[in-house]
Amino acid sequence: MALPAVLQNLTLPVIASPMFIASGPALVAAQCKAGIVGSFPALNARPAELLDTWLTDLQAELAEFQRAHPDQRVGPIAVNQIVHHSNDRLAHDVEVCVKHQVPIIISSLRAPPKEMLDAIHSYGGIVLHDVISIRHAQKALEAGVDGLILVASGAGGHAGTLSPFALVGEVRKFFSGPIALSGSIATGDAILAAQAMGADFAYIGSRWLATKESNVADSYRDAIVASSAADIVYTNLFTGVHGNYLKKSILAAGLDPEALPESDKSAMSFGSGSAKAWRDIWGAGQGVGLMDDVPTTAEMVARLKREYDAARARLSL
Repeated sequence: MALPAVLQNLTLPVIASPMFIASGPALVAAQCKAGIVGSFPALNARPAELLDTWLTDLQAELAEFQRAHPDQRVGPIAVNQIVHHSNDRLAHDVEVCVKHQVPIIISSLRAPPKEMLDAIHSYGGIVLHDVISIRHAQKALEAGVDGLILVASGAGGHAGTLSPFALVGEVRKFFSGPIALSGSIATGDAILAAQAMGADFAYIGSRWLATKESNVADSYRDAIVASSAADIVYTNLFTGVHGNYLKKSILAAGLDPEALPESDKSAMSFGSGSAKAWRDIWGAGQGVGLMDDVPTTAEMVARLKREYDAARARLSL
C-alpha cells in the first residue's frame, strides 16, 4: 500500500512522538524544519484556547520558512489527541485541529470515534493510532484509522512489553498500511532496523528530550544524558497506564523505585482538570544510554541522517 502523500517527502522516515510538557512550539518547529514529522500533545497547550494560537503561529512560521528555503523539505505537523472519557477537551481540541486542517492526528488510549475520524478525513487529514498489543491494533483498524504506531518494549512514557519483532511481524500479517515503530530508537542504525523488520517509520521520543529546543528543565536534560537503560523504571503508578520513567526523578519525589505501589485504570485522568502531582516524574525510554549530549534538533536530525545512510551503505551487498 502506498504511503499517504503527507508522509512521502521527509528527510528521514521519522515521526517525532508527542511528549508531555517537552513538546512545545519551538521543538515542533525545529523538527518540521529539519524535514521530519513534528508533533505535540494538544493537552500541552494550556489553557485550551492556546491550542489555536500554537497552530496559527506554527503554520505561519513553517510557511515562511518554506518560502525562504523552497528547496528544503519541511515536515508536517501532527497533534496528539487523548481519546479518553476524562479528557473534557477532546471535542474542543479536535475542532481546533479541523479548523487548521492539521494533516496528521495521533490518537491515543482508545480508538477514535467515527465522528472524529470523519471530521479529520473531511479535509484529507490522516489518523495514526498508537497501540501496544495486537488486540488494540485490530480494534483501531476496525474503527477506521489510517495507520498504526506500535509502541514496543523500551519506549518512553506509556509503553508496552512486546518485542518489536513480534509486534511488527504480527501486525504485518493483517495490515499493509502505514506503521511507525517506537521503542528505544535513538540512532540512524535503529531507524533502518525498524524499516528492516517491516515498519515504515521510526517513532522517536526520548532523543528529543536532550535537545536545546525541548521544553524541559536543564536537570531533566542532564538526567537523560547521565542515564542508561538500567535507570528506567516501568510502572503504572503515575497515570494508571504502564510506562517508563527515569529512576532519578522517582527518587527525587521521595519514592522507592524498587517498591512502587500498583495503580489501576480508574486512576487515569486527562483533560483540563488533570492533576499535576507527577509533572516532575520524567518519562524516558531505554535508549537513554545512547544519548550523550544536548544538540540542537537540526544537528540531531543531521546526525541521524548520517548514521542512517552509513548503515544502509554498510549493509549493501
